[in-house]
Amino acid sequence: MAGNAKGGSHVEFGEYGLKAIDRGWITNRQIEAARIAMTRKIKRGGKVWINIFPDKPYTKKPAETRMGSGKGSPEGWVAVVKPGRVMFEMSGVPEPLAREAMRLAGHKLPVKTKFVTRESEGLG
Repeated sequence: MAGNAKGGSHVEFGEYGLKAIDRGWITNRQIEAARIAMTRKIKRGGKVWINIFPDKPYTKKPAETRMGSGKGSPEGWVAVVKPGRVMFEMSGVPEPLAREAMRLAGHKLPVKTKFVTRESEGLG
């Protein structure tokens, strides 16, 4: 996972975004937990976009299994995230509320994140 995000590094749809600073795998459960945390905070106001999709399967061997005997069965799905990727976007809410909602969502994710706005990226 070397390098930075190739695309999706600007806020395209909403006014505010949550940008990854680290690299890592984000599971479908972590994405859903972050989405729920955001929508609960904004109380059904505004609109939320999810710009990452878990399209990579990862496998795991059962516990207490001897080495060898092939590859394990698929365990779940992950999205590969590189630094600079805008993972979530939001619009239709005041900035302090969006900032707090994105902070709560960032705590659910295994990568470091930062809050960005459309203006801060010079795309106003």
